[in-house]
Amino acid sequence: MAYHDISIPIRRDMATFPGDPPVRIEPLRDLARGDPYRLCALAMGTHSGTHVDAPRHFLESAPGVDVLDPEALLGPCSVVEVPPSQRLIGESDLPVDRGARRLLFRTSNSRRWAEGAPYFPDYVALSAAAARELVRRGVQLVGIDSLSIENDQTGQYPVHRTLLQAGAVVLEGLRLAGISPGEYELVCLPLRIESGDGAPARALLRGR
Repeated sequence: MAYHDISIPIRRDMATFPGDPPVRIEPLRDLARGDPYRLCALAMGTHSGTHVDAPRHFLESAPGVDVLDPEALLGPCSVVEVPPSQRLIGESDLPVDRGARRLLFRTSNSRRWAEGAPYFPDYVALSAAAARELVRRGVQLVGIDSLSIENDQTGQYPVHRTLLQAGAVVLEGLRLAGISPGEYELVCLPLRIESGDGAPARALLRGR
């Protein structure tokens, strides 16, 4: 079975969530100018590109990304396709199978990223009601193809708080345009940043 890379390549001036720092990659050593090796300085936020949110992102004195249980990040997962016209993922969009422990939502966001769109504020996101239902089901990880799992205008962030309070891992910034809905094996390894509120990650799916 093949591996499918569903993470975003880190590059200079890539799209970031509003208010997050831009990604900067600055060459310090370069073979072209006579240096014996290449070396770059990398500066970016902890939620750049494909990344994992740790409970510490929203909850005081909560665990950081460095102590997340690897079991949540590795193992069987379901890719769920959301209809292109859907702007908010509700309870009715969740899979009938309540046994899935890792869910990745493929929405129209993936198509827009694949077409080269910059950051777009009208991205598809998860509803608070769907988040509560996922917690009731005991889901360990929820992923989505947008830079944030919720599109909240109130500043309360109920989706993040519901999932992270329950110990569910949030995986954001996925690229799922070429991925068919169905069952896969997820391999997701975030950088181990001590007490980190989140970290960029390499995410792959195995199967099909």
